Amino acid sequence: MHPRPGGAGTERAGTARRVLVLLSALLVLALAVAASVTFGSRPTSFGDVLDVLSGTADPFVTTVVESRYPRTVLGILAGLCLAVGGTLMQGLTRNPLADPGLLGINAGAAASLVAATALLGSPGSTGTVWWALAGALAAGVLVQGIGSAGGGSGVVRLVLAGAVVSAVLYAFIQAVTLSLPEVFDSYRYWVVGALGGRDFEIFRSVLPFAAAGFVLALLLGPGLNSLALGDEAAISLGANPLLIRTGALIAATVLSASATAAVGPIAFVGLAVPHIVRALVGIDFRWQIAMAAVTGPALLLAADVVGRVIMRPQELMVGVVTAFVGHRCCCTRCAG
Repeated sequence: MHPRPGGAGTERAGTARRVLVLLSALLVLALAVAASVTFGSRPTSFGDVLDVLSGTADPFVTTVVESRYPRTVLGILAGLCLAVGGTLMQGLTRNPLADPGLLGINAGAAASLVAATALLGSPGSTGTVWWALAGALAAGVLVQGIGSAGGGSGVVRLVLAGAVVSAVLYAFIQAVTLSLPEVFDSYRYWVVGALGGRDFEIFRSVLPFAAAGFVLALLLGPGLNSLALGDEAAISLGANPLLIRTGALIAATVLSASATAAVGPIAFVGLAVPHIVRALVGIDFRWQIAMAAVTGPALLLAADVVGRVIMRPQELMVGVVTAFVGHRCCCTRCAG
């Protein structure tokens, strides 16, 4: 069989286009980072940021600008985790409406936090992260265990297991928060999702988990490409479908749990970014994962900047902004 004329050239052109798109996304991310550090509820300029970096700024301006560093790095980390986790979930389930919450991650983190607050009092910012992370991971493992019980590994069973576990956990959350007003006060702020009010200690706490999940996702890229062709084709190509599915579920669980523990449950990012990524780089999961790791942080930081600027001197939490954008996009698509 002769090679298809122009096949190699077409492949090189496609790769060059994807590289260009990825570099453009990196530029957008750099602009989002600059905007996140520059703009906020207190007006500052890019010149002020340069003065802070050079050590010549006014102490008040220095304090204002430096207070934006933790939320910026948390926005990068959470955006990456949510976007890559959503990409894995949509690729694994072949469901364009799948997001990390499908595994009960959000419900598990919230239930753990509510239980800890009710029994032990307010756990503080660092304690909140560890409780939420433990609950999110436990819920993800429980959903995977139920979904694969009896030797099954179907996507439908996994989705149903996630729905059942989430429903039970949310019922528990409502029972506790309605009974204990002090628990509700703590829960209602966390459940919206926000980048503000966090410090670098939270970033350091979740970074190892996020890094492990991201590395696993990168390693699974070629296997997910094989799995997209069907189990029989994947086996003929030397892939192990069960191992790939299990690894993808673990990676999505760890990534989603890290983001939820750090900044709370933020909607829309894990749902929308995979669609944007597929439109930009195609169906190759190796490129999808890389592109999602750049696009997710850029989108989340942009939403956070909008929330800080639109209601000066007050602030609109990023979870509200992303939920509003997602709702408007869905309504527009349905109307079309």
